[in-house]
Amino acid sequence: MSGLEPLIPISLFISVAAVFILRGPFGKALADRLGGRSSAGEDQNRTQLLEQQLEEVQYRLHDLEERLDFAERVVVRGRDIPQIEGEG
Repeated sequence: MSGLEPLIPISLFISVAAVFILRGPFGKALADRLGGRSSAGEDQNRTQLLEQQLEEVQYRLHDLEERLDFAERVVVRGRDIPQIEGEG
């Protein structure tokens, strides 16, 4: 019987931990999925929102790349143009 005594506190600890985990957000999400109450509409809305945000970020990145190219061209031209010395 002494071989089973360590299993009592271990199983108690696992049970208490499982109760805390399953009563939290993870357990609620799991219950929704198992109950067939998945938020497909919310997922689709979120996906559309993320796609719109991605398109905006891609547009802004393209704009920044164009500005960087322009700045690089201005810097290169600036080296080629002789500088006029100011009055001193």
